[in-house]
Amino acid sequence: MSDQELLAGYVDVWWQAINDFTGLLEEIPAEEWSTPTDLAGWDVRAVASHIAHLESILAGSPEETAELGEPDHVTGLMGMYTEIGVVNRRDASPDAIINEIRSAATARHTALLADPPTDASAKPSPIFGGVPWDWRTLLRNRPLDVWMHEQDVRRAVGRPGGMDSAAAKHTADYLAESLGYVLAKRAGAEPGTTAVLEVEGSPAIAYAVNDAHRGERLAELPADPTVRLRMPRESFIRLAGGRCDAEPGTVEVEGDEELGQRVLDAMATTP
Repeated sequence: MSDQELLAGYVDVWWQAINDFTGLLEEIPAEEWSTPTDLAGWDVRAVASHIAHLESILAGSPEETAELGEPDHVTGLMGMYTEIGVVNRRDASPDAIINEIRSAATARHTALLADPPTDASAKPSPIFGGVPWDWRTLLRNRPLDVWMHEQDVRRAVGRPGGMDSAAAKHTADYLAESLGYVLAKRAGAEPGTTAVLEVEGSPAIAYAVNDAHRGERLAELPADPTVRLRMPRESFIRLAGGRCDAEPGTVEVEGDEELGQRVLDAMATTP
């Protein structure tokens, strides 16, 4: 697959995720926009504002500034950056925020179709916050960000769904690639340790810890891994996204149960 085809696929998934997200937001009554989400300090309005902020910057709007103070829930420079969009839209109506997302994303989608990127390693412009990402990283991350926040909103307002979309599969498969790092570095597994992850709706993957104490993806699934983790997509997303615990009884651990629990406890790789 060429770089252009790869990137075009990411654009297609992001565009679907945008439409799914804004469609969900349109269903939510204004009084529910203040409902807290699993993200510390963020309600539904804050989540939607965050997406509006980033999509607007990517569509060419100037960078924003805001007086943030020292909110307890914000950690790190990227957290401070994303809070700017939330603060600046505190008084915006739900319709205004939805329309901003749609307008910015439509403009950007049109531009990406008219002049598609062809080199995945090239640096995109514009990009938010000066992050040093290439086209591959930016376009691969946008469906993940939008869909994860769709799920944050769905859990907050009690409207489950969206687990079978292209963005859902994209996100689950993407996050599953962190298993090797989690196994070797966060869980501290010894060289020779193998782990298989089976997430419903995605191909099973396996990693081994090599002599350099790094997680190395295996071409074939081992018949008898050190540990095997099996779970529905929603449980995996909750764990890997660092949102909330999986529903009790939905995660199965076979083999080394103590190691399996260490992996599960360390699985969160995205805020």
